[in-house]
Amino acid sequence: MDERQAGVPDGRDVARLRGVLEGRVLLPGEDAYDQARRVWNAMVDRRPAVIARCASPADVAAAVSFGREHDLELGVRCGGHSVLGISVPAGGLMVDLTPMQAVRVDPERGRAWVQGGSRLHNLDRATQPFGLATTAGNVSHTGVGGLTLGGGMGWLARWLGLACDNVARFELVTADGEVMHASETENPDLYWGLRGGGGNFGVVTEFEFRLHPVGTAALLVELYHAPDHAPAALRRWRDLLPDAPRQATLTAWAGTGGEAPFLPPELHGRPLINVGYVWVGDPEEGRALLPALRDGAVPLVERVEELTYLEVQTMDDHKHEHGWRRYWKGHYLREFGDGAIDAFVSRGVGRGDGDPDPASLPSATLQAYGGAIGAIGDDDTAFAQRGTLVEFVADAVWTDPATDESRIAAARRYGAAIEPFASGVYVNSLADEGEAGTRRAYGSDKLARLAAVKERYDPDNIFHLNHNIRPRRPGA
Repeated sequence: MDERQAGVPDGRDVARLRGVLEGRVLLPGEDAYDQARRVWNAMVDRRPAVIARCASPADVAAAVSFGREHDLELGVRCGGHSVLGISVPAGGLMVDLTPMQAVRVDPERGRAWVQGGSRLHNLDRATQPFGLATTAGNVSHTGVGGLTLGGGMGWLARWLGLACDNVARFELVTADGEVMHASETENPDLYWGLRGGGGNFGVVTEFEFRLHPVGTAALLVELYHAPDHAPAALRRWRDLLPDAPRQATLTAWAGTGGEAPFLPPELHGRPLINVGYVWVGDPEEGRALLPALRDGAVPLVERVEELTYLEVQTMDDHKHEHGWRRYWKGHYLREFGDGAIDAFVSRGVGRGDGDPDPASLPSATLQAYGGAIGAIGDDDTAFAQRGTLVEFVADAVWTDPATDESRIAAARRYGAAIEPFASGVYVNSLADEGEAGTRRAYGSDKLARLAAVKERYDPDNIFHLNHNIRPRRPGA
């Protein structure tokens, strides 16, 4: 990332910004400042010089221009779910979009217009009364902006494409403070880059999404196994991946049993593996996949629940609450062979490492790709890796700052165990890999094309607090 020397604006400059903003300007020490700078990962404790809580595209344009005038490093906050907290610039300007959460739905046209600070739950709650939805992540308090600009995996992606595949039009503020639009016919190069290129090209203030008739019902299936018996279950699960119906998103998890009501007390605190899927649509149709998943491996516990789509969209919220310390490592896999299965079950613990406390180890998830994701040409959007079979994410979550180093090291070991089988990485799952991670996410050819888009719309790399794509010109 670029390093910039922030110039602290004086009181008259801040007063002028307050005079033009419909929203609020917050400075250190003022009411609501500390709340506004807090983000999802409790490890992030940085203090911007100024927070501009924007209420309109005009506010965003004024804030971006103010930041450039005073040479303030710019961070853009939506949901604040980046594990690095990259929306919070130390000594810089936070462009806070969270006041902009309106969603407007036209059910006849199958469209939703979503402001740039909206959370996924705002979108889902606005569209579900009509039985409509679009792909919108797995955790409802995630920001629409960050999720969509990086690609946007969710329970509907195999059926209907990624979130970015369902954007018909973007409204955004560019690095020079101009409000503009991008679609197939308006600035098509920018439209291409915004669908998977991350927050590199501007501040998106509105998304126009295509909606789909998905109904309101869903089915959740999770079959829990002891680690010793998990490889057989995972092999059966793997064999279902190529031909699974598009309405099914196959999932697997490795972790430590909590005090969930569906787990008997004797499994609390024990290492467990589950295999399963989420089905969106008629639950009875979804149950047709269950016998094949059960075949050949008897689980310790079965969890089979009929849920509403809104319940599916919020069922993991409690696992991703704000206020915890976090670190993760992610990979894409085009194959999931027996070696990768063993590495997944290991949770990063090698032979000779003893018997660590299961509660101290990271958990991990696998989520199936394919279907509509892979049906779109790899060159059609900035999103890369459409040939992915499954995505792996190792997730460490803890509360004690004294264990930061050990928890991060454990997540890195788990990621390293899977890396020999990996083919790339999802840009939204990157942590502190820097430029090497960005290259893994996009590949050299796509990265070169993205750099050309960056050169046109942000030649000075103003928007660099992200998984950065540098402008094409040397020295940028």
